[in-house]
Amino acid sequence: MESQQEEGLTINTLMKEVQGTLDKFKLEDDNGMADYYSPYANLEKAQVLHEARCFHDPTAVRESPRKCCTVIAQLLHLTNTGQYLNSAEATEVFFGVTKLFMSDDASLRRMVYLFIKDVAETCNPDDVIIVTSSLTKDMTCDVDLYRANALRVLARIVDAAMLGAIERYVKQAVVDSSGQVSSAALVSATHLFEKNAESAAIVKRWIGETTEATQSPNEMVQFHAMQLLYQIKKHDRLGMQKLVTQFSQRNTLKSPLALVLLVRYTAKLLHDEVSEGRLPGTSFQNGSNFSRAGYAFLEASLRHKSEMVVYEAAKAICALPNIEPQELAPAVNVMQLFLSSPKPAVRFAAMKTVSQVAVNHPRMVSKCNEDLEALIADANRSIATLAITTLLKTGSENSVDRLLKQISVFLSEIPDEYKITIVKSLQRLCLTYPAKHRVLVGFLSNFLREEGGFEFKRSIVNSIVSLIKAVPETTESSLLHLCEFIEDCEFTMLSTQILHLLGELGPATAAPARYIRFIYNRVILENSAVRAAAVAALSK
Repeated sequence: MESQQEEGLTINTLMKEVQGTLDKFKLEDDNGMADYYSPYANLEKAQVLHEARCFHDPTAVRESPRKCCTVIAQLLHLTNTGQYLNSAEATEVFFGVTKLFMSDDASLRRMVYLFIKDVAETCNPDDVIIVTSSLTKDMTCDVDLYRANALRVLARIVDAAMLGAIERYVKQAVVDSSGQVSSAALVSATHLFEKNAESAAIVKRWIGETTEATQSPNEMVQFHAMQLLYQIKKHDRLGMQKLVTQFSQRNTLKSPLALVLLVRYTAKLLHDEVSEGRLPGTSFQNGSNFSRAGYAFLEASLRHKSEMVVYEAAKAICALPNIEPQELAPAVNVMQLFLSSPKPAVRFAAMKTVSQVAVNHPRMVSKCNEDLEALIADANRSIATLAITTLLKTGSENSVDRLLKQISVFLSEIPDEYKITIVKSLQRLCLTYPAKHRVLVGFLSNFLREEGGFEFKRSIVNSIVSLIKAVPETTESSLLHLCEFIEDCEFTMLSTQILHLLGELGPATAAPARYIRFIYNRVILENSAVRAAAVAALSK
């Protein structure tokens, strides 16, 4: 994988080099503050095009490859910052770059490949075709770096007719002993498959070589081979079932990334089994042969040595539709172990999945409550917020008071975006346990009087209004809390919304007169919009 990142021809690679150069040019100003100067700042296209003429000088190419690399980087910077070359300029520069194939400098050759890939779509197609002979020559040379990069570039510029001419070389590269070359060929084949129907038809003929590539000892080759096999067979349900069954039973894939793909393909086929009505009952273990084999593979993957494979399998099982609790239990047990992982990314992933499971299977998740309560104090606020919202879904009526006590401390320390998520969870909890409406509405109203932005306050008001409609017993106490809020409300929209609500619901309460004082104060003290809403409410 590291070799792929080192040799891959991407703009990200160039940007990293630019950033590295930028760091070298760091200067200290008079105040001692760091001031960065970019060598690519204030570039003039005319000057860069003039310097690009050095590509036509064999001596300069041979003796100053670093200068040529710098000019190509400047050209790429221009095109990627909106200073595009016109057709004549692009053609002239393109022909100059093709002469750099005579250089044996590895860095310069990599920049040449990158430049051709970047400008291939803007140049005249007839001009681009000219470079294919040099690329084909590189594709059959002895240097793995040149072979891999030439394959990537060719995938961008060849059409179906030209692909037929170089098909033999690409097929050989797919099963090459070099992982770098094999991965480049497989990735190029994936791009060609998506390019057009004619190229896809040619790539489909490489299924034998692609299947052979899955036996490679290189993990990235296995990963890319699985990707290509899926592209070829994804519209063939029986072919995909055969592919998944074959690899899940043979246990030949050693790459964790390839196994993650296999888990995802298995999960997708199991979803299709349910959506298309081929699962007679609700249990996958009592379904069709493929349903049983697919679920068995996902469950077996929970015991894999790689964390990413274990998590992906557990996530897939948790997301299966209409799954029985006993089938879900192994995945929940794995997620419970991940909740105490020392890695924040693993804890967050597990927490997010557990939160989703709690929507449909709160009892299954309730056994994780002790671990979830420990995560409320997690340094990562996203994890802590998810822990609280999940506890609100799985907690019992008796635990509501204890949870609110823990949340009250936590809410004062987090941004509004997290507070809004918790407010929505509290609203759902009140609908689940209507008997706790006084406690929950009182808790929400307390935070109306605390510091917070408009969106946070609006979410609380909307939640209280929704609870009034869903649980009529909350009406009078909720209206009083809202009246106290508008006494010191800085948001006109919320004040008018609450006044309108008082006008609608106040007359139907047992003692409407208690709200008149709050409404009358708004007539005297507020701006015109709030005064108008208050007068309209009094008239009712």
